Amino acid sequence: MASEKENGEFYLRYYVGHKGKFGHEFLEFEFRPDGKLRYANNSNYKNDTIIRKEVYLTPAVLRECRRIIAESEIMKEDDNNWPEPDRVGRQELEIVMGNEHISFTTSKIGSLFYVQSSADPEGLQIFYYLVQVSGIVICIYNHGCELFFETFTAFLGILGTRSYGSFLLVLRFEVLCLLSDFT
Repeated sequence: MASEKENGEFYLRYYVGHKGKFGHEFLEFEFRPDGKLRYANNSNYKNDTIIRKEVYLTPAVLRECRRIIAESEIMKEDDNNWPEPDRVGRQELEIVMGNEHISFTTSKIGSLFYVQSSADPEGLQIFYYLVQVSGIVICIYNHGCELFFETFTAFLGILGTRSYGSFLLVLRFEVLCLLSDFT
């Protein structure tokens, strides 16, 4: 029998942004319980307009997203010792999975060195990797599956000698690309 985590409510929202020279610049996406993926990107650079896109994900893609989140163990983390948002910007992550609900806020993370020098390097590293992997989903969504392998190769280069678990999270997104129609 499937667990509540596998079949219960599922919602994920990620936001990263700052207010600066070009106004409020941000990227935000959310996976809604009805399967809708919503994406917004506001750069304001050279008077660009906000980009908004929506797509419905297949149940297989949503199951894979749930599995990635469950295996990352992000739901066990606590952001009390993570860096506070500052003038550089902020990141927010909210996830509802089954009966569990988390909501994290931290500053923008510029590098893995920043993560490792924080007060909670293990917890912040899980957040950092999950956010990096989420960026691949958005790249696939915006540019189609044909760019997946280029993005995947670049991401593996970023990972370098990092943890094997993070490598497996990235591999799972290959399945997302094959199971969905992000064209």
